[in-house]
Amino acid sequence: MGAERSNDMEIILALVISFAVTAVAGRLLIPALRALKAGQSIKEIGPTWHMSKQGTPTMGGIMFIIGIAVAIVAAGWQEMRHGVFTHLYVYGFALVFGAIGFIDDYEKVKKHNNTGLTAGQKFLLQLAAAIAFLTLMRYEGMLTPNLYIPFFQTHIVLPWVVYLVFAAFVIVGTVNAVNITDGVDGLSSSVTVPVGVFFAVMAVVWPGFTSLGVFSGALVGGLLGFLLYNHYPAKVFMGDTGSLFLGGAVAALAFAYDMPLVLLLVGIVYICETLSDIIQVGYFKLTHGKRIFKMAPLHHHFELCGWNEVKVVTVFTAVSAAFCVLAYLGVWQRFSF
Repeated sequence: MGAERSNDMEIILALVISFAVTAVAGRLLIPALRALKAGQSIKEIGPTWHMSKQGTPTMGGIMFIIGIAVAIVAAGWQEMRHGVFTHLYVYGFALVFGAIGFIDDYEKVKKHNNTGLTAGQKFLLQLAAAIAFLTLMRYEGMLTPNLYIPFFQTHIVLPWVVYLVFAAFVIVGTVNAVNITDGVDGLSSSVTVPVGVFFAVMAVVWPGFTSLGVFSGALVGGLLGFLLYNHYPAKVFMGDTGSLFLGGAVAALAFAYDMPLVLLLVGIVYICETLSDIIQVGYFKLTHGKRIFKMAPLHHHFELCGWNEVKVVTVFTAVSAAFCVLAYLGVWQRFSF
């Protein structure tokens, strides 16, 4: 019982430290981004009222990246003393994606438009990062090619090469889905909070996952700290720096827990946003100009249906939270004690 209480406290401590550091970092970072004229360029094809956001500082994801780093080192110190570094692996993986996003953001700011790295460049960099991470997790014995099926408490055994290809594309898809979701003030950060809570809870329910719980707690704290500045009307955007980091973090947690299919549930909002984009483009080309949604991704469709940004964020976050509860019901019996 004492050990369990200690583990819970490490996760809570990570959340609190990450929130505090992120909140303080925001006070310093936002003025610095303004001074550097690191303003967001808004796509002309988006909703016309979003043009008022032009020039809002971007790359704000740096603040929660810093907050999470400080928190996982401080709260995860005991884990590291015992030779457990899983939370650092997950952070390092997410950080690589954040770096890719930073390069993309920097190119956009430098060119003063909304085009950074090409799609091909981003894909290759992300694919290389995914393969490297999966290989490391496999080498460390934290990942198996046995595909766990939520609710059914069973596995599908796959050859490692097949699993590697599947996993790499799931990771790249997840990262870009989170990126697509980042289109309304506070949306991507808000819908990811329940996801972080889900992974933190699993670390409490299952023994041996405290390190991942520390990272999950830090993720939640960092996002809550970021929302102090990112809620509507946003004073700062996370940029690709933040959204790709978040996508990497969510994907890495799912694989570090060795249950990637849980992303179908906890990532339901990301999936719907991405599918709306794919369906819209496909239907448009197939019918030579017709559309299913008023605008894609999905959050813009609801905006054009009359929802304000606060309602979009509230409803989407509620959906994310509900599916995270469903995910919990599907996996909590995975291990018998």
